[in-house]
Amino acid sequence: MREYILCLVAAAAVTYLLTPLARELALKWKVVAAVRDRDVHDAPTPLLGGLAMVGGLLAGLIMASKLPMMSAVFEGGSTPIALLSGVAIIVALGIVDDKWGLDAPTKLAGQVLAAGVMAFQGIAIIWLPLGGTFVLDPLTSVLFTVLIVLISINAINFVDGLDGLAAGIVLVAAGAFFGYAYLLSVEAGLDRATLATLVSVLLVGITAGFLPHNFAPARIFMGDTGSMLLRLLLAAATITLSGQMDPSALSTGAILPTLLPILLPIAVMAIPLIDLLLAVVRRTRAGRNPFAPDKQHLHHRLLEMGHSHRRAVALMYAWTGLVAGAAVAVAFVPWTYAVVGFALGLALLMWLVRRPGRRTKIERAEVRPLRDLGLTDRDSSAG
Repeated sequence: MREYILCLVAAAAVTYLLTPLARELALKWKVVAAVRDRDVHDAPTPLLGGLAMVGGLLAGLIMASKLPMMSAVFEGGSTPIALLSGVAIIVALGIVDDKWGLDAPTKLAGQVLAAGVMAFQGIAIIWLPLGGTFVLDPLTSVLFTVLIVLISINAINFVDGLDGLAAGIVLVAAGAFFGYAYLLSVEAGLDRATLATLVSVLLVGITAGFLPHNFAPARIFMGDTGSMLLRLLLAAATITLSGQMDPSALSTGAILPTLLPILLPIAVMAIPLIDLLLAVVRRTRAGRNPFAPDKQHLHHRLLEMGHSHRRAVALMYAWTGLVAGAAVAVAFVPWTYAVVGFALGLALLMWLVRRPGRRTKIERAEVRPLRDLGLTDRDSSAG
């Protein structure tokens, strides 16, 4: 555990220190998120926060490669290379999109390429819990992996609408998945140094390092460079564990040997997935493109109910933590305890949702004037 903590601290510290430099670079290149009708920020905000995250990721991986226990992750396997290959493609795609803007088909093609490169090099789902253990053929494995990555990327994108929201949700999800993967290794007597646990803890680190700069009012957005990177890493971590874990190596007691490694990735992404499904249904029933943007996502509804920006973000964190925590608890404690804990948490959150708090002085303060940035409006995605 100490080595994981060192990797987390390294990733967080480097991300935190590089974020102001990424902001200055974004200002110099005039890569900013302009204010649109569906946005909640009131002034153009620099993008490219994802560049700092890349630095934090690399710092964490380098730190891990030098540590005695963690070095085993990098020996005798191609998965770290596969991960970095996908990261390189998705970051390049994100930078181009943040600077010049890309149409949806081009972005989708880039995402497919990144996912496909990882899958062909070993980060792929190779079995499913169907009729016992159903092993996928190589082509089906790659195609299914690409589909999972695309769903992950675009589901989280739907909640990327408030300062600090997307990064915080990924932090909570990654923390839950790290807890599950690490406790699973301890409980089942498996190797504790795995790529899944390492990527999860690095995700916690880079999001923790970025969030101080991204809380409302945000001084920088992660942009598509960062948001697609986080989603790719989260998908890679879940695929590495759930797709490559040998179900026969798990006990049939407290650990759910086949279903939970598949269901946990869905649980930690439950809130983004629910928002995605509601948006598709809402827009389809209205006769609109199901992927056309609007201002009716879950976080927008919380704002309409009277919650402050920060309180709405905190509630979204709590919902994600409740679902993910309950899923992890089922694996290691009696299910009755997990159900009771979930029910109590659900009741508390429902009460909090119905009781908007007062806005703080910071949240009522006027946003920075546009001239402070010395920029003109440009249509780009926030993050």
